[in-house]
Amino acid sequence: MFADTELLEQQENLKKFALKLTRNESNADDLLQATLLRALEKKELFNEGTNLFSWTSRIMYNMFVSNWRRKVKFESQYDPEPYINAETTEASQDVKMELASVNEAMKELNDEHKEIMIMVCVQGMPYQDVADELNIPIGTVRSRLSRARTQLQQILESTHGRDALLAKDKAADAETRYAA
Repeated sequence: MFADTELLEQQENLKKFALKLTRNESNADDLLQATLLRALEKKELFNEGTNLFSWTSRIMYNMFVSNWRRKVKFESQYDPEPYINAETTEASQDVKMELASVNEAMKELNDEHKEIMIMVCVQGMPYQDVADELNIPIGTVRSRLSRARTQLQQILESTHGRDALLAKDKAADAETRYAA
């Protein structure tokens, strides 16, 4: 058997060992507490003249491994989150609607802007390749692309504004029909 003070002297080294095992401060504290409690419960099994740290660190290691195996078996086996994530899909109708809006807005761009947008944004061509293909300086590619993006944004905003007004008008019409 050992004295309780001897066990407390090993606490600092056991804490370091627990941190190495768990790599987490709070889990290390929990493991240390459980190890000290188990060592006190099994005090009579300690052989005099042997290394107390080795004995308690073996207890700690065995507890850690048992908890890890339990966690792997039960928490990951029956955890529904991976199955739920695999089954979920993004709402494609929003993306399709946005893409349709952009396609409609692209039709309103002039040919130079449309060509630059398609080459850079759709085909993913580098600016230098676009400049070489169109036989224009790279600065011109950048400025045309900037103007094309600005124009496209303005078209999309005005379209969105019109759609919002139309929706508001439809809602007002519906209210007056049902109110009468």
